[in-house]
Amino acid sequence: VQLQASGGGLAQTGGSLRLSCRASGRAFKNYSVAWFRQAPGKEREIVASITWGATSTYYADSVKGRAAISRDDAKYMAYLQMNSLKPEDTAVYYCAAQNVGGRWGYWGQGTQVTVSS
Repeated sequence: VQLQASGGGLAQTGGSLRLSCRASGRAFKNYSVAWFRQAPGKEREIVASITWGATSTYYADSVKGRAAISRDDAKYMAYLQMNSLKPEDTAVYYCAAQNVGGRWGYWGQGTQVTVSS
């Protein structure tokens, strides 16, 4: 599966952004999907994930209550809605899909999110 992230940009503290991840290739519905982010000088971290079938979601503590991950399998799309943005949300955001081995083996290119204070 190939992934392409979009929707990043410049936002003000307290603002919102909706990131999109477009998939192509194999049956998207069979893959769990996650959003990761990497801030300058920091390691990549998982932000949120959603299982295939959307039966379960996970959120990092840093975004819990401010983020919502969703998917539309018919459109081969996944989304990350980020609200109440903080400067510490500034990072490059990546979408990823989980392969049969349980690893996040498929990655899209990143999309930059910058939150100004």
